[in-house]
This record gives sequence, structure tokens and C-alpha cells, in this order.
Amino acid sequence: MALSFCGNKSNAYSVTKGVLNNPCFVDALNLVPHVFLLFITFPILFIGWGSQSSKVQIHHNTWLHFPGHNMRWILTFLLLLVHVCEFSEGIVCNMVMGTNHLHLFMPAFMGFVAATTSVIYYHNIETSNFPKLLLVLFIYWVLAFITKSIKLWKFAEDKDASQYLRLYITALLVILYGLLMAVEINVIRVRKYVFFANPQKVKPPEDLQDLGVRFLQPFVNLLSKATYWWMNPLIVGAHKRPIELKKIGKLPIAMRALTNYLRLKDAYEDQRVSRWRPSPSIWRSMYRAFGRPILLSSTFRYLADLLGFAGPLCISGIVEQLNCEKDPNYHMSYRELLENSSILAVLLFLALILQRTFLQASYYVTIETGINMRGALLAMIYNKILRLSTSNMSMGEMTLGQINNLVAIETNQLMWFLFLCPNLWAMPVQIVMGIILLRHFMGPSALVGASVIVLLAPVQYLIATKLADTQKITLEHSTDRVKKTTEILKGIKLLKLYAWENIFCDSVEETRGKELTSLRTFAFYTSMSIFMNAAIPIAAVLATFVTYHILNEKGPSPSQAFAALSLFHILVTPLFLLSTVVRFAVKALVSHVLGKKHFSCITLLLPYDFFFNFSVRLTDFLGSLPSPPFSFHSISGQLTMIVGQVGCGKSSLLLAMLGEMQAIEGGVYWSNLQLLNIKINTTNVRTQNKNRNSVAYAAQKSWLLNATVEENITFGSPFNKQRYKAVIDACSLQPDIDLLPFGDQTEIGERGINLSGGQRQRICVARALYQNTNIVFLDDPFSALDIHLSDHLMQEGILKFLQDDKRTVVLVTHKLQYLIHADWIIAMKDGTVLREGTLKDIQTHDVELYDHWKTLMNRQDQELEKDIQQDSQTTLERKTLRRAFYSREAKNQIDDEDEGDRFLFSVCWCYLSSGGFFMVFLMIFSKLLKHSVIVAIDYWLANWTSKISNSSGTDMFNGTRPTTSRQDSYSLLVFIILCAAGITLCLITSLTVEFLGLSAATNLHHNLLNKIIHAPIRFFDITPLGQILNRFSADTNIIDQHIPSTLESLTRSTLLCLSGIGVIASITPIFLVALVPLAVAFYFIQKYFRVASKDLQDLDDSTQLPLLCHFSETAEGLTTIRAFRHEARFKQRMLELTDTNNTAYLFLSAANRWLEVRTDYLGAVIVLAAAAASIWSFHYGLHPGGLVGLGLTYALTVTNYLNWVVRNLADLEVQMAAVKKVNSFLSTESENYEGSMGNSVPENWPQDGEIKIQGLCVRYDPMLKPVLKHVNAYIKPGQKVGICGRTGSGKSSLSLAFFNMVDVFEGESIIIDGIDICKLPLQTLRSRLSIILQDPVLFSGSIRFNLDPEKMCTDDRLWEALEIAQLKNMVKALPGGLDAVVTEGGENFSVGQRQLFCLARAFVRKSSIFIMDEATASIDMATENILQKVVMTAFADRTVVTIAHRVSSILDAEQVLVFSSGILVESDSGPNLLAQEESLFSVLVRTHK
Repeated sequence: MALSFCGNKSNAYSVTKGVLNNPCFVDALNLVPHVFLLFITFPILFIGWGSQSSKVQIHHNTWLHFPGHNMRWILTFLLLLVHVCEFSEGIVCNMVMGTNHLHLFMPAFMGFVAATTSVIYYHNIETSNFPKLLLVLFIYWVLAFITKSIKLWKFAEDKDASQYLRLYITALLVILYGLLMAVEINVIRVRKYVFFANPQKVKPPEDLQDLGVRFLQPFVNLLSKATYWWMNPLIVGAHKRPIELKKIGKLPIAMRALTNYLRLKDAYEDQRVSRWRPSPSIWRSMYRAFGRPILLSSTFRYLADLLGFAGPLCISGIVEQLNCEKDPNYHMSYRELLENSSILAVLLFLALILQRTFLQASYYVTIETGINMRGALLAMIYNKILRLSTSNMSMGEMTLGQINNLVAIETNQLMWFLFLCPNLWAMPVQIVMGIILLRHFMGPSALVGASVIVLLAPVQYLIATKLADTQKITLEHSTDRVKKTTEILKGIKLLKLYAWENIFCDSVEETRGKELTSLRTFAFYTSMSIFMNAAIPIAAVLATFVTYHILNEKGPSPSQAFAALSLFHILVTPLFLLSTVVRFAVKALVSHVLGKKHFSCITLLLPYDFFFNFSVRLTDFLGSLPSPPFSFHSISGQLTMIVGQVGCGKSSLLLAMLGEMQAIEGGVYWSNLQLLNIKINTTNVRTQNKNRNSVAYAAQKSWLLNATVEENITFGSPFNKQRYKAVIDACSLQPDIDLLPFGDQTEIGERGINLSGGQRQRICVARALYQNTNIVFLDDPFSALDIHLSDHLMQEGILKFLQDDKRTVVLVTHKLQYLIHADWIIAMKDGTVLREGTLKDIQTHDVELYDHWKTLMNRQDQELEKDIQQDSQTTLERKTLRRAFYSREAKNQIDDEDEGDRFLFSVCWCYLSSGGFFMVFLMIFSKLLKHSVIVAIDYWLANWTSKISNSSGTDMFNGTRPTTSRQDSYSLLVFIILCAAGITLCLITSLTVEFLGLSAATNLHHNLLNKIIHAPIRFFDITPLGQILNRFSADTNIIDQHIPSTLESLTRSTLLCLSGIGVIASITPIFLVALVPLAVAFYFIQKYFRVASKDLQDLDDSTQLPLLCHFSETAEGLTTIRAFRHEARFKQRMLELTDTNNTAYLFLSAANRWLEVRTDYLGAVIVLAAAAASIWSFHYGLHPGGLVGLGLTYALTVTNYLNWVVRNLADLEVQMAAVKKVNSFLSTESENYEGSMGNSVPENWPQDGEIKIQGLCVRYDPMLKPVLKHVNAYIKPGQKVGICGRTGSGKSSLSLAFFNMVDVFEGESIIIDGIDICKLPLQTLRSRLSIILQDPVLFSGSIRFNLDPEKMCTDDRLWEALEIAQLKNMVKALPGGLDAVVTEGGENFSVGQRQLFCLARAFVRKSSIFIMDEATASIDMATENILQKVVMTAFADRTVVTIAHRVSSILDAEQVLVFSSGILVESDSGPNLLAQEESLFSVLVRTHK
């Protein structure tokens, strides 16, 4: 053994010709540098490193890169690769020798270990920033360079050395060692850590000094970049604790939206100033700003695609060389090395590792560049939005929908186009290379198979186009369905009271039917797309092999067959993706065109100077005002009121002062009495500087941020507790805040709580009051407030709070009673100032105008009297808010359950069973059969080609060739039949999965709709409307369109991997030994990834919505933002939201790359193990060469699909949450619609209207306290009854009890005309009674539909009802009459008109019992008096029960029921109760409650 280093020959150690002439001694000399490095570095790495690293003051375990960092890593990787080749060559040559010659491969092995140690050592030195220790590496590179140069010199002396592979390997090593030595010298030159008196000190990058930056991809070394090793702590940690926004931190500076915006802006500006490019192009700007990374990504993609062809080439070489392997020589040429099957297996492994690394690097670079570009575009769009003129928005030139579309869709389309950009030029090269290689292996027959793929590519494009068109149609139907469902849910109480649930349910089902029709088309085209992708390779292989057989009268060899099979699989992918890439390219071009169109309408606004503003004067200003020029003057510190009719230009005047109107001529003066007097020339607004400070402005249409109440009021100003409390009190907001679940920290706005109009307006006024500005503009702040709040706001807010601060106030109002408080009044008419001055001046100089105002004031006083007699509007708003939060704590219970593997399987089973057991069986059976047939095709091909290979040497004249020819024809026939069966099964499986999904979606939505619409009213009280709507919108969309394709992809990739592993194991059972550790590794990879991926997807979704909302709220509140001068703050907020969303998306992308790199590497190990096992088995004669090709082809398939198994599993887990949420609603208990009486109820019931209430106890839920306790009452037929009581006394609960809408748990319930209503079917009971609710509810459709959705009444009856409700003339004047359009919620009618329509609706149903739940709250007193008389006349013979919040309306009632805390305390006629001074009814009348 001692002599085995140089062999056992006697002259092995001979030095007679010189020491350096003995190759063994030269190889031994080459070991010295490697041993030196290992001897020096190991103690430093494993002993002394702790003391050094503890001194490092960098918070990340990240790197301060030395000069030439990336070059060093690249050269080291190349060095390792060359060492592998040297080691392989040495091992093969050693096999030729009679004894072991360790010197042939030992130096290569030690060199590999030393190179690996050098890079680990360098990495640790970088981490600690201790460059002096690099001197060890410098010495190593010098020694290695010298020893390898000596070896190269000795090789060069041999005349035949040019034929030796070893010479070229040594030359490469000399070059690499020389380059690494040069890198080390450069580090010494730049950092001066040795040989210089003053070493250079370098600080870490700014990002690494920021504790918040957690995205480290730009800073880590190449190995960590390639393998995403830096992501390990995050992904492994996610299994223990969910990933939160704080955990992913901030983006590096170079990747932030502001940085990329400035880069894009500079590129755009460079074009603008260039003389050669008169018209700047956004495309050219994007190329200049982001083109370099795309070129880098394209380079990676080219390398990956070219390395991808190593698979077919190596398979061909391995199978071919197994049958004719030669013994190697001592001195090998490169050709002999590549003819060794074991070496080819190692090269295949290395090629796969490199190919997957380059491919994932290409994906990451494009995604990062796309995200950076999207951030830049969003910042550019936002800057443009902030400069939109108000007229652009008001005239419809730029709508909110267009802005949302631009932000949410078109920027994403550009981003996705960038993601797919490298494919545009990489795919044609891949296709051409594939066809050339096919031609090399299969001859002319390959062109037939390639033509099949190329000719079917347009069909794939057509299918992709049809899919996109169908998706648009589906979206339209889906939007319509969700709109109808929203209407139902908002008006569910009315629908149940009128027993109209089924009618509206059928309407939704009808729309759902149209949606399902388009979904069926969508499923068909999706199936065709999947079918084409699966069937094209089979068809191409079939066409090629049949043609080959026809041309050559025999089949191909195993090496040809399986190389061609692999090439066809490679070719299908680019052709399939090409249609997608082209489609996205078209969309990107359209987005670009739309972007230009949108931005062309954007105009610059009037700019301002920052300045103290005490006095304002507007002269000769023309904007959208349709009148001649006018002037007015507002003096510092005074209260100026602007009054006038609707449309006279009051709001336009305020906007003109703020610079929001398009000026034609004239000027605005903002002056400081002590300093300056500046005039803005409005005809040349673009050249002016900013000339004013902020103005506190409350717009006529209230505008809220998606933020807390406190943030809406402070609006970026410092929080002052005393001032904040004063503002809250002045605006009467404290009672409203007390009702909110988290007080003033409750989020309101679009994504928060839906407040009423009055509450929203008071918050906007509070915002204007809180700001410490000298000028306050209030545009009609009282329009949505009742008289109590208006008075309080005027006295406490404007007269006291603002005027005490001596602030200039400009108030637009219709409340003329407040004119007495004005210091200056401006009366406007038709866009001009009609009169201005004090109230006394106007009374003196314009008596007619003053008398007109007095008349209007008297009317407002009458309205005040009416308002005092009823519950104020504010009280009703607060009651609504209280109901909205009633038992809200139960809303998130379903989201807190454990979601492990058990959850996934149980929900999957629920989903599959919803699709029908037959469809499930058909899907499973067809899938298994399809993959069995595909395996059979390949297995038959392996046997067929192996027979051809074995019989290829048979003599054609010995009589055996005809038999072989017949066998060959028989094999071809079976092959054709199997391929045809495989193609057919591909079609069946693709159809079954999609239509199983469609069936499941149909059943789940149908069951959900029926469960929800028949749920008790209590369910809608405790379940937020948004949560229910999400089940019908987002969750239903996921179930409809996303789950089927994900399920298909998961089952296909899983079965492909399992069949691949099964085939390899059946060919070489020893492969199972290697499979066990690989399976364990795969299990942990997918386990950690799925948890992290779900968290990161949730973060991406949750951070995207605030960004989109910020754009829409900015567009809505442009005037307010610019008035307050908060553009910079909103820009900063947009940049923060963009960066937050980009961070989540980049981490999600990096996590996907983390998974794919690891599964790809596992796949490469599987290929290596399969190749090694196959070669070993072949050498022992266990199977023919054709099966080796089959095993390797399937190993490559496993490599391609392994990551898709995990990705699809993670996606399915996220998507199945939608099924879980829907399923949780399916367990909701429905109301008992049957009743115990069945259909035995008389047709004319109730005929008399007699009502007996005996011991009635009512509660909303078995877990809650009763709201009515032991109520006993008797109502005679035709009696007019009033029910009253304080808020919460149980009045409305009694009205619900008449319709069996609440839980009656004691007593004999309510007996109407001798029948207990609890025994009646709900449909019968509710369809025989009439009720008018306090809140008017109208549905989109026609007036006829709103009055009579059952279509049972004649037109005469409908007109009669409208006449009773005082609406006949108004409806006749509408186009279409009864068929006139009613918009969603009845928004095209006033609140009072909507209430009258609800009255007419009740009149249409001629029931003997009529219940009015404060039905006249929204109509004026004159109309109410008429209606009261009409009701008494029209319902003279019917029982009328009036729930009165305003006791004055039931003073003359024949019977009054007075409730207190759910107990009936008084029952008598109205006059009798009034006569009793101490009765509760008398107290209510006196206190106007």
C-alpha cells in the first residue's frame, strides 16, 4: 500500500532522468499547496474564528465585499469544475493500470477540497472584514500556480502531449490559478492591508447598516444568490411563527420605488432634452432604465436553454456507449473521456445543476426588474394624478375607474410582459436548436415531428385568445351576479318580511346560469389547452417514428429514440409558452397606448408659493362659472358666508380661490398685511411659483382616508390631546366614537366601517377645525346634519373654536338662520355676486332679497319643529351603527382554526364530493389509465428499440431478417395503438378535471345561496355584510376559475413524478436505496415551503389592497389634499405602500426560487442516481440498453415536475381556504319554512285582522336575554293601534314577531284570526301581511318590479297604489312610466321618494293587517299629513299597527301599547293615556321622545 501512490512497478520512484522528469514526483509536488492551505486554514476556521467574528459590528451576517468578489467566486466555481474533470480523467486512467496509481487522481481530489476550503475561508474573512488573513490565500495561489506551471512545462516537452486531455486540463488550471492570484493582488492594491503603511478602511453599505433591511439578495455572495441560502432562516422560522410585515422589513435603497422612479424619470428627461429624439418614448425610457438587467437575464436564459440540450445528448451517449464501450488508454483524449458512460452521467448531473441555476437566476432577475419598473411606473402615475386638474375628473376625461384600471391592471401587464421578455428571443433559439438536434438523431423524419409541433402552435395561440375573451365575458356575468347578490343582502330584511326570497334567489340563479354557460366555455378551452400540451409530444413522437420506419424500414435505436423523446418534451414547452408571451406582449402594447391616452388629458394646475395667508381677494376670475366677471373681498379673521341657490357657483368660487378651476382671466390675491401683496397672473399659471400656505378645507362631498378616526381628524398634524378633545366635542363626535369597537382607533373609510353621511361629514369638518391654519373653507358642512348638530357645530365649532383663534372662515351654506352670525355675506346668483356686505347692509339696500331670505327662514323653522318632534337623524345613524357592531366579535371564528394537512385533505374531499362521486371516479380512473398508457408507450418503445439494436447485426441473407421485419411492423402497430389511446385519454382527463371543477362550483354556489337567503335574520345581524359578500365574490371566483386548473396541474405533475420514480425503480431496484434520503429531503423542503409560501402570499394580498385604495382615495380627495398642501406626505405614503407590497412580492418570488432550486437539485441527484444504478445494472446484464434510456428519460421528467408538485400543493392549500369558508356557511341553520299546518291554511286568511298576543316572550338568539317578556294584548279587527316606547324598549322586536322573524320561546305566540302564526309555513304567513320599514329599500330594475316582483297585479292596481302614495304624476312624467329604470339602491330618487315607493309597495298587497314601522321619517310634514289621511281612508276596514318613534303621530290611535325594557306597561286609547299625567305615554309626549 505504501507504494500505491506511484504504483507497484520497480521504476515508479526512479529519478535517474531527473526528479521533475518523474510524473509521479511532479504530481506529488502539486499536492504541497493544497496541504499547506488545509493545514493553515483549518485552525483559523474552527478554532480562532469565534473571537474574530465577535468583533464584527454588522447587524446582518452579510458581507462587505472585497474588490473582485464576484470574479473570485466565478473563477472558483470554474476551478472546481476543472478539478472534477481532472479527477474523472484520473479515475478512468487508473482503471487501465494494473495497480492503483493514486497520483493520477489524488492531487485533483485534494485540489477540489482546497478550492472548496478557499472559498469558505474567503467568505468568513469577508463576514468579519479582516483582510489580513487573505495573505494565506495569496501564498496558496502563488504556490499552486508555480507547481501547475511546472507540470504544464513537463507535459509540453512531450511531442504527443497535444493529443492528451490531461495537457488541456493542466493548462486551464494554470490559467485559473493565475487569474485568482491576480484577483488577490488587486485586493492588496485596493485595500492596502499588507505591504502598505496605511490600510484602507471601508464601511459596510448603507443598507446593511439599516436594521430594517431584510432583503439581502443584492448583498450576499454568488453561491447564496444562486441557492437563496440567505432565505433559510425566514422559511424555516415560518414553521414556528407566522411571517409578518415586520419580519420581512424594508427594501434596499436601490430597489425602492423612489430610486427607480428617479432612474426612469432621468431616462425620460434625457430623451426630452436630446436633439435627436424630439418625442420621448416611455418604452425607450424603460429600456434605458431597466434594460441592462434584462440583457443579463436573457444571457442566463440562453445558457440555461443550451445546457438543457445536454440531457438528450447525454442520454444518447450513455445508451450508445453501454453497447460498445471501449477500454480507455493511459493518456486519454477528450473524445475517449466523453465515450465513457459513467463520465457522461456525471456531466449530465453537472449540466442539470448549472442549467437549473441559470434558469432560476434568469427568473429572479426578470422578476426583480419587473417589480422595480412597476414601482417606478406607479410613482410616475401618482405624481401625474396629484397634478390632475379638477375639470379632468369632473368632466369625465379621467375617471376613478380608469385610474384604478391603470394602477391595478395595466402596470401589472407591463410587469408580466417584462417577466416573460427573455422568452421572446430565447425561445426561437431553443426551437431551432431542438430541430437541428432532432435532425441529427432522426434524420429527415424528425422534421415531420417538428412540423406537427410548429403547425399546432397557432391552434394553441387561438385557444389562449379564446380563453382571454371568455374570461372577460365571465367577469361581466360575475359582476352582475355579485351586484344582485349585494342588493339581496342589503335588503334581506325586506325580502323576508315580504316572502320574496325565492323570487330574488331565482334572479341570481338566472344570472349565475349565464355565468356558468361562459364558465363551461372557459372550462372547455382550458381543457383543450391542457390537452394540446399533453398530446402534442405524443403526436410528434408518433409521426416521427412512423416516418422513420417508413423511410428506413426499421425502427430507431434506443439512443436515437430516447434522445428524440427528450427533445420533443423540450420543444413543446417553448411553443406552448410562446402563445402566452405573444398575448402578454399585445396587452403590454395596449397598456402603453392607454397610458399615453390617459396622461394626455392631464394638465398642470395653478402652482402656489408657500406664504402666510391672512386676507383673500378674488377679482375678475372666470372658471367654469357661466357668468360675467365678478369680484369679492374677504378680510382676515372674519366669518364670511356665501349663500345662494343650488348651482349658482358657491362651491366653484371656493375651488377658484384654491386654484382648482381653469382660469380664463383675472387674479387671486393672498396677502400678508404686514409683509407682501402678491397677485397671481392666472393666464400664465405654469410659470408661477407657489404662493400660499395650507388652507383647511371641508368639501361638500365628504372624503375620508382609509385610516383610523384619529388619523382622519389629525390628518398628518401633530397630536394635541386638548385640541383634539375640543374638536371632537365641537363636532359632537364622542357619542359616535363610543359606539365604534376600538373607539377613535377604529379604521374607517372604504376598507373600514361604513359610516353614515352625517358622521362622515362631521369627521371632515373636524379635520378642518383641527388643522392649525389661518384660513378655513367650509363648503356646506350642514347639508347632512340635523338641526341639533347644525346648531351645536355652528355655536361650538365655528363661532367659538375658530373665531377664538382669530381664523378667517369662508362658509358656504343653505342655512339662512345663521346669517346673523356672519361678519360678511356674499349672495350669489348664476355665477356672479348678487350682493355682498353685512346683513344690516343687505337689509337696508336690498329689501326684496332680505324678505325672500325671511320667508326661507320661516320654512326652516317649521322643519325645526318637525325635527324636534321626532328622533333626530343623528340618533337613527347611531342606532344603525350600533346594529352594525352587534355581536361582531363572532365574525372571525371560522378563520382561527388549525390549517394543517388534515385540513387540506378534508376540504379537498368536501370540494370533490361537491362535484359528484361519478365525476370524481371518472377523473381518478382516467388519470391513472392515462399515465399507465403513457408509461406503456415508453416501455414498449424501449423494448422495441432494444430488439432492433440487438438484431441490427443479423445477416439479411440467413433467413432471419423477414421475421425481424414482421416483428418490427407488429411493434410499430402496437406503438401506434398505444399512442392513439394516450392522446384520447389526454382529452378525457383534461375534460373530466375541468368539468368536475365546474360541477363543484355550481353545487357549492347553489347551496351557499340557498343557505344564506334562508338563514334567520339573526345571522345577518352578527355576520358582517362584507364577509358574506366575499363568499360570493372572491371565494366563488377562486372556486370557479382557479381550483380546477391547480388541481389538474397538481394531479398531473404528481402522477408524472410517481410514474417516473416507479419506472426507474422497476428497471433498477437499487435506485430505491438512494430514493429514501431524497424523499426525506423532499418532505422537509415542501413542509417548510408550504407554510412560508402561504404567509407570504397573504402578505402580498394584504399589502396590495392598501396601495390600490391609496390611489383611489387620492383621486377622490385631490382638492382636499392640495388645499391642505399635503401632496408631499401623500407621495411619501404611496412610496411606502409600494415598497411594502414590492417587498412582500419579492420575498414570495425569492421563496419560489428557493423551492425550485432545491427541488431541481434533488431532481439532478435523482438523475445521477438513476444513471449510476442503470449503468451498474447493465454491466451485470440485468436489463437491455433501451431500458437505460427509458429510466434516464423519466428521471429528467421527475426533475422538471418535482417543484411543480410543491408549488401546486401550496397554491391548492391557499385556494382551498375559499372552499373552507364557503363550507362554514353551509352549516348555517335555516329558518323553519314548513310549519306544522302545511297547506291547510284558508286562502283568504287573515280575513278579519284580529290579533291576540298571549304571554309572548321573544329573544333574538337562545344565548341572549329576552327582548319582549310576557306580553299580553288584544287588537280588534280593523283597529288602529300605535306602539311606542323609548329606544331599545322592544317596539321593532314586536313588529318582527308578527312575521315570526325572532325566536318565540314562551307563551302561545301570536294568534291571528284564530291561527297560531308559529304553526304556519313562513312563506304563507309573510305573504299575507304587509309592512313598511323605517329604512326605504329599492332594488335595481323597474318601478313595476319594485312594486310587484311576483308579477301578480294589473297596471290599474299599481297606478292606484302610486296615486295613494302621491307618486302617480311623478312616475307618469318618467320615460317608460311603470317600466322606468330604478338604479341600484334607488339612487336616482330622493330618500323621501324612496319611502313613498315603499308605501306604494305595501298598498299593492291588500292585506287585512298593515304594519308601519315609522314609515314617514323621510318625508316632509305636508306629504305626511296627506298620507296619514289616505291611510286612514284606504285602510279604514283593516287593522293598522304603527310603530311610532314620533309619538305625535299616534295621539289619536284607538289603542296605544307603551313598552319599556321589553315589558308592556300601558295599554289604552291615546286620549285616555294622555289624560293620565303620570303615564309613560304622557311623559313621552311631553319630552318629545
